[in-house]
Amino acid sequence: MGHEEAPRLTVVQPGEGREGTLGSIGVVFKLLGEDTNQQLSIVEHPFPVGALVPPHIHTREDEYSIVLEGEIGFRSGDREAVLGAGGYITKPRNELHTMWNAGKVPARMIEVISPAGFEHFFWGVADQIEAGLPDPAVIEKLASDYGLHFAEAPWLPDIISRYNLTPPPG
Repeated sequence: MGHEEAPRLTVVQPGEGREGTLGSIGVVFKLLGEDTNQQLSIVEHPFPVGALVPPHIHTREDEYSIVLEGEIGFRSGDREAVLGAGGYITKPRNELHTMWNAGKVPARMIEVISPAGFEHFFWGVADQIEAGLPDPAVIEKLASDYGLHFAEAPWLPDIISRYNLTPPPG
């Protein structure tokens, strides 16, 4: 019998993974597509108090969120939910959605992205912010390259008011 090589094993210990900021929330890279045969990627998102992710649409991937700490609000299409630690939610592609810290303490969630690839948008934004003031044209090009569209949401002012959130720029 020939010697078969064991499949690649990726180990990410607690506290490991590149950390960055996406502006209103943070990002910690845990598993990239390169680690999962492009099947999925996993990042953690810390949400400071008052944090709001601008409404957006993914055209290439679905997202699955698991709240680890605090309370995070989600709106996808016309559905809204607030989840505490241990809560799970799906966010299907091609549907306008947003997320926010719905509580009075910092929150944190895991984001599973399928298929993989979109984590590189987060990486690019984190690089831009780390290098100084990000160029909106560069961020817009990154978004376009990854099939991400930001959109106006008529329901956003109500969410900002109800949860005392910091409005997104623009």
